[in-house]
Amino acid sequence: MVCATTFENVTVIATESLSKRFPRVTALDRLSLDIGPGVTGLVGANGAGKSTLIKILLGLSPATEGTAAVLGLDVATSGGAIREQVGYMPEHDALPPDVSATEFVVHMARMSGLPPTAARERTADTLRHVGLYEERYRPIGGYSTGMKQRVKLAQALVHDPKLVLLDEPTNGLDPVGRDEMLGLIRRVYTDFGISVLVTSHLLGELERTCDHVVVVDGGKLLRSSSTSDFTQTTATLAVEVTDSDAHPDGTRALREALTAAGATLHARGEDGLPGAGHILLVEATGEETYDLVRDTVAGLGIGLVRMEQRRHRIAEVFRAGTGTDAHAASDAEAAREPFAAVQQKGGGRDGV
Repeated sequence: MVCATTFENVTVIATESLSKRFPRVTALDRLSLDIGPGVTGLVGANGAGKSTLIKILLGLSPATEGTAAVLGLDVATSGGAIREQVGYMPEHDALPPDVSATEFVVHMARMSGLPPTAARERTADTLRHVGLYEERYRPIGGYSTGMKQRVKLAQALVHDPKLVLLDEPTNGLDPVGRDEMLGLIRRVYTDFGISVLVTSHLLGELERTCDHVVVVDGGKLLRSSSTSDFTQTTATLAVEVTDSDAHPDGTRALREALTAAGATLHARGEDGLPGAGHILLVEATGEETYDLVRDTVAGLGIGLVRMEQRRHRIAEVFRAGTGTDAHAASDAEAAREPFAAVQQKGGGRDGV
């Protein structure tokens, strides 16, 4: 029997020692999770078991052993009831090309039990929410990849579920489309109060979107914690300065002055704003470090662009765990780095 408690005493998804074995592959290996309301990211390399977990949670695939519950309903005995209250956005495109978005989403709403009038009204509202209202009567076959992803999101939301399961919703999208989709996903919870479980192999996506992150690899749980725990403030100051006539390289001058004053700097900084120098990472030993930086900058006669506590990127947490330099990658690289590359492992069991 699954027994779990989250904040506000509400459990959205709970599993206990959940396993799924195939003849040659163990997709899930004694996985125990406790997920509450909000936007939760499930991250893992291709083949880590993400899609298999979703199929089990929907009651579409039986577990080999262990238990799972969704919205308090046992997946082994209440699959139909779960699917009435849960929306699902599949990873792969299975949309009919010769019907419009309106026709398709209305059909899915009717399949979910909505009466005709309510189905049409909900469809119009949902397509407006995902940004397809102006294109709602065009055949889906003429849609771009981003528009098709929005149709899939709309059909998952149209029956006003309590929870939506989104399987790799940014697949195939360019950076702009990816950012727009992530914004839509965040609004699903903030605007409508619908909890979200979103899978991805891109760590940076989850950092910007999710309240909680669950990391799996090879079907096993590596870590489950709030995003703020992953990206907690470190005892490092990010300092960015400008150049001056007296110091054409303000960053270098500040680095040398701080080092001479006994401050500890990380070996490698990061690119700053265009034309605004570079970022120095200074170890903060106390309030006196702030005073030292301020006074040193003033003494050099250069401009201080910013001085702030630096937060980890999720990708850097894993780099630190593998012994690589946590500051070696830029923010852009960390935001898009695949989980498989960060972990330097992960199988090729696509579709598991």
